[in-house]
Amino acid sequence: MPNIIHKTESYKLLGLLFEVHNNLGKGFLEIVYKDAIEYELEKSKILFDREKEYAVNYKDIILKHKFYADFIVFDKIILEVKSCSHISDSHIAQAMNYLKVSGNNLAIIANFNNESLEYKRIVI
Repeated sequence: MPNIIHKTESYKLLGLLFEVHNNLGKGFLEIVYKDAIEYELEKSKILFDREKEYAVNYKDIILKHKFYADFIVFDKIILEVKSCSHISDSHIAQAMNYLKVSGNNLAIIANFNNESLEYKRIVI
């Protein structure tokens, strides 16, 4: 069986995400889910940053465009929150970009706009 990166932290985070989905269901805007996630993270005393800014280094400069990850949880997991029909290739590409600029190696994309929570782990 393969080694699951940040297993304990991932399970804790996923439990929290399922709690949010079980209480709110589908149909809200992303911002509502983000606010509920922030509440649950604070309540659980889990270390996080919301809307964390990342710069892109290119050769000897920092590019003007910045990336803003929805959450950085446990100082090692990027959490991207979606409320759409499904997790798409562009969402995966976005998470991979965030992983590259952050130096982290795990992102979780969580989509709340279905009957059940849809999530995908991205590892680099």
